[in-house]
Amino acid sequence: MDILCVGAGLSGAVTGRALAEAGHRVTVIEARDHVAGNCHTERDPETGVMVHVYGPHIFHTDDPGVWDYVTRFAAFRPYKNRVKTTVGGAVYSLPVNLHTINQFFGRTMRPDEARAFIEEKADTTIADPQSFEEQALRFVGPELYEAFFKGYTEKQWGCSPRDLPAAILKRLPLRFNYDDDYFAHRFQAMPEAGYTAMVAAILDHPGIDVHLATPFTEDHAARADHVIWTGPLDAYFDHRLGRLGYRTLDFERFTARGDWQGCAVMNYGDREVPQTRITEHKHFAPWEVHAGTVCYRETSRACEPGDTPYYPIRLVEEKSMLSDYVALAEGTRGVTFLGRLGTYRYLDMDVTIREALDASETLVSAFEAGAPAPVFPHPPL
Repeated sequence: MDILCVGAGLSGAVTGRALAEAGHRVTVIEARDHVAGNCHTERDPETGVMVHVYGPHIFHTDDPGVWDYVTRFAAFRPYKNRVKTTVGGAVYSLPVNLHTINQFFGRTMRPDEARAFIEEKADTTIADPQSFEEQALRFVGPELYEAFFKGYTEKQWGCSPRDLPAAILKRLPLRFNYDDDYFAHRFQAMPEAGYTAMVAAILDHPGIDVHLATPFTEDHAARADHVIWTGPLDAYFDHRLGRLGYRTLDFERFTARGDWQGCAVMNYGDREVPQTRITEHKHFAPWEVHAGTVCYRETSRACEPGDTPYYPIRLVEEKSMLSDYVALAEGTRGVTFLGRLGTYRYLDMDVTIREALDASETLVSAFEAGAPAPVFPHPPL
């Protein structure tokens, strides 16, 4: 079959590769002038530093199949994500751990003492937290919530934590030891040559034809037997039901000599500080040595037409519109929606790859059987 993959990010590349290996003819079109989507990396010409152009991406997974897949296409080096945050004129470690707790409260508690101490601080009257704020108050109590979560969350999401679902905070750990590793996954690493080189290797197959700087048109779809859509779900339908809400990021690049902040990621939890964080990209490749450094100040805002969408908002209004788009899509034939944008969900890279691999198996089986391909191998709702 002639398969059209719209988007050369992880979802499009992994699915396109699997379909090409199954004997199908795959065309990948990408509106940008590079592959790898938002995990695109490139060498900064001024400093030589490998820059994560759309913000940092740290690969982490407990899925050995996904790990085997990515290491098939790239050499990875171990990397631990250790995040710091500046709050109230002091620097602390994230996620909140025993060091953070002792430093913040000026104590020297042991793990069991800290656990009991935080439980006293927590609002135990909240039996079933519904909002981000309720989850935080039940989780760590008012002082840690105000310092480390409230201001940062308001800047990141542009709304009160009372309006955000509790599930957003449930992803973040609270540790009663001195472990400051942001992730707890078995495999944590960075591709030595960057993510763009990895994705280019995935797409390097004689059955795949890649076209960059090529926005999707109906003519592309007309020439294909089936379309794999990894762009925004609402964009496929020309936003006829309205625009799904996203947050986007603005980046202010600056360079310096030496080491600017001593870590890869420095968050800023105070509400009055406009940026959410500063990232120093030489620290994402600690095996490299550079005399200069390149940093990015990040600020978050509502995504407007023409902006790069980053985080789906998925509040009540957006979920209602999403339901309508899902119903519209399920009445469509000849297209499969995949990935973060195609299913309007926040997905880590490893989950994106796993879902693309699983969807590819389903698609190959459907094509071989002459059965209808699924519209959503992984339902958005």
